[in-house]
Amino acid sequence: IPVFILAGLLVHCVFLVSIFDIYFSSPLVHGMTPQQTPLPPPAKRLVLFVADGLRADSLYELDSNGAPRAPYLRGILENNGSWGISHTRVPTESRPGHVALIAGFYEDVSAVAKGWKENPVEFDSVFNESKYTWSWGSPDILPMFAKGATGDHVYTFCYAAESEDFGAEDAAKLDMWVFDHVKSFFNSSRSNQTLFSALNEEKVVLFLHLLGIDTNGHAHRPNSREYQENIKQVDEGVKEIASLIDNFYGNDGKTAFVLTSDHGMTDWGSHGAGHPSETLTPLIVWGAGVNYPQKVTSQFFEDNFLKEWKLENLKRLDVNQADIAPLMASLIGVPFPLNSVGTLPLEYLNNSALFKAESMFTNAVQILEQFKVKMNQKKETTLSFLFTPFKPLSASEQINFLKKIRLYIQQQKYDEAVSLCRTLIALALEGLSYYHTYDRLFLGLSIAAGFVGWTTYVILVIIKAHTNLTKTVPTNKKKSAVLFYGFAAAGMIIAFFLLIQTCPWTYYVYCLLPVPVWYAVVKEIPVIQDLARNVLSLHVGQSIGFLLVCVLGVEILVFSFFYRSALTVGLLVFAGWPVITQLWIQAKTKAMIWTLLCVLLAIFPLMPVVGREPNIPLVIAAGLLTLLISFFSLASLCKSENKYRDNEDLKVYIYQMFSVALSTYVVSSTHHSLKIKQGLPVMNQIISWVTLVSSPVLLLLSPTFLFERLFSILLSLMSTYLLLSTGYEALFPLALFGLMFAWINMEQEALQYYGLSLKPKLAVLNFTCAVDITQFRQLHLDDVRRSFFFVFFIVTAFFGTGNIASINSFDPASVYCFLTVFSPFMMGGLLLLKVAIPFVLVSCAFEAVQVTTQLSSKSLFLIVLVISDIMALHFFFLVKDYGSWLDIGTSISHYVLVMSLTIFMMVMNGLAQLLTTQRLGLPRRTKHHSM
Repeated sequence: IPVFILAGLLVHCVFLVSIFDIYFSSPLVHGMTPQQTPLPPPAKRLVLFVADGLRADSLYELDSNGAPRAPYLRGILENNGSWGISHTRVPTESRPGHVALIAGFYEDVSAVAKGWKENPVEFDSVFNESKYTWSWGSPDILPMFAKGATGDHVYTFCYAAESEDFGAEDAAKLDMWVFDHVKSFFNSSRSNQTLFSALNEEKVVLFLHLLGIDTNGHAHRPNSREYQENIKQVDEGVKEIASLIDNFYGNDGKTAFVLTSDHGMTDWGSHGAGHPSETLTPLIVWGAGVNYPQKVTSQFFEDNFLKEWKLENLKRLDVNQADIAPLMASLIGVPFPLNSVGTLPLEYLNNSALFKAESMFTNAVQILEQFKVKMNQKKETTLSFLFTPFKPLSASEQINFLKKIRLYIQQQKYDEAVSLCRTLIALALEGLSYYHTYDRLFLGLSIAAGFVGWTTYVILVIIKAHTNLTKTVPTNKKKSAVLFYGFAAAGMIIAFFLLIQTCPWTYYVYCLLPVPVWYAVVKEIPVIQDLARNVLSLHVGQSIGFLLVCVLGVEILVFSFFYRSALTVGLLVFAGWPVITQLWIQAKTKAMIWTLLCVLLAIFPLMPVVGREPNIPLVIAAGLLTLLISFFSLASLCKSENKYRDNEDLKVYIYQMFSVALSTYVVSSTHHSLKIKQGLPVMNQIISWVTLVSSPVLLLLSPTFLFERLFSILLSLMSTYLLLSTGYEALFPLALFGLMFAWINMEQEALQYYGLSLKPKLAVLNFTCAVDITQFRQLHLDDVRRSFFFVFFIVTAFFGTGNIASINSFDPASVYCFLTVFSPFMMGGLLLLKVAIPFVLVSCAFEAVQVTTQLSSKSLFLIVLVISDIMALHFFFLVKDYGSWLDIGTSISHYVLVMSLTIFMMVMNGLAQLLTTQRLGLPRRTKHHSM
């Protein structure tokens, strides 16, 4: 068995990793020559303000009195500069946003693993191309642009990471820090000759990263007074810095200013996904070389923002976020960043038609360079007779384009030149994407073949080892040897083919994986033939009906990933299960309780996604309800007669109940303290961490009788879950546990109903004595339903309180009892723990079902594996890397969820066995009997 489980884990890890290789490998290429416009630039220096987490509507809209939120910037866009909306891409996080702004390309998904802090790939940026860059702000953002720079000309000034505290009194002080340091920097330069002359050079960039708005948005939500006050403070700061710089350079009119944001923020204070509130950010550009406001009578946009913002008569110029990098490069005359895929937004430039045409030409050549490098890379690693080039940009076509554009510029037909450049850019980007996804179909088919083979093999293992559908068939030595050599030869041919093409080593894994898997399947052909004979002798109608029900069940599960309400439908069908199968006749009360609990749990998927609106009273109510339930359970335990139990054991429950009460208190006091801006009390933090560590230990001290251990597991997990809750989700584990409890009872009734076993007394059943192999029975068709219930409950545990598939449905407020200083991995870990708790409850209940139904855990688990693999294959083909970024993000996370679910269930299975069967012994007082 261990070999089988290891093989399973390995295969699933390969499937999981493959999607990143097939769909999301890094698009960057290296080895291009820098391209620069040959005409003198309009500005000598550029000041870039990035207000982290600032939404477009928050900046542009008027407040309740009809006054602008940011009076200085409003004045700029009405009188001095150009404005618009910059459309960002998912993931709307700080790092990808800054990379798009400053380097001009959209970062690939592989950066997630680096927490968006380090450089997963080396890239070129506007800062790197500048003569000098000075930057001030957050330690999460600045170092990555300095680290990637060649030479020593990008300087950073950061505050300490500890300053990014969501529980602090006011995060606007982060922005004040930046403004104060810039002022003192300019003051000190008057007495420092080298610095003074460096500042007076051309091609200088000053970058101010303002994190306060983002931090306030996370802590207090974007509609809060704090967030809006912070915008006002930033507006005043920008005004002061702009006038300070103009004075420093004696108003020489050679400074360009850009103000934008890296991403927006949802109304509930998170970002990461593709909601318009996250992807629409403001862009205001003014100063040297920038167009003045253009008055218009009407302009059409699909959104209705212009009316709300009272800006209908000023031309709004929208750009993609990556277009800002070429805009900045063109303003100060540095080469466009090598990997930039942005198109220069000409409407922002106030310059001659010749300058615009030349800049556009530079832009086109720079993107074409990347296309050429990408094409040559592919050509070198593909056999010449198999290579299909990108037709619209063959070598002769490229030369044609460039000649035509040059000719138009010489004939002073600038508009024609510009439009031709735009066509060339569009084609080059299309070609880049064509070569980037060149091997996709081939790899996708390999993985799919592996998937189907593996699932077939698992089904065969189940049928062979755990049912009596097939007889043992003697193996034919000669035939199996021929088979073995045949498959080995196929493997050799594939490997040789990959070797000639110098493919990366991962390709070998994906293409060779199906070979051993299918070998294992084909080896069992006699079993398949025997099975086919047996199945045909059954009722055909019954078999088809059973298959249809299975397919429908899996489709409902797949559907629930997109629409949570599918879970409600499923649970309501479950509620009718005792009636459909006439189980209720023999157990009326149990069936009633089951139906009621199913309906109760069915309410949760219809609720809004968790974390939008904190509701601490509900968390407190959940805590008190847990205590109430535990009092009743304890009372009934004390009354019940169980000669195997020692009443000493009940002490553990008292400790656990105390822990739940303490957690309830900590949650209410922490959120109260943060509300009055006193930060996270140290005592509460200590209690939270101690609870987190001690609850599993207390759990392992409790007796291993079935209900007593399950009750202890509930108390232990609830004390941690309460600390991580902010709203109605605190009630979810209680409802889920109730249903699991009813499920264990119902499964026992089902066993009797099908006449599969006598009824053992549930109260006396012990988790530890379930290891007796002789009592195991063979699988029955009803066990497929049992496994389906488990998968369904697991998915319900996952999506019951929210769509975990989206980054933005995580609410940082849920970890405030543990920490408030920004730390992505710590916060992520705690949020994952919160997700895992309902999982553990379901897994432990499943373990109990296995004990009561006398099945080996392996056989049920294999059926579960088949169900989840079929789901995963669905999602593998639903993965997208085009369309809106919300779709892309969701499709990746769905596949990763189902795959990690399978890997996770293997781990959970082990964890559940540990939690239910292991017990820590404590030294006991022995009783002395007097003679």
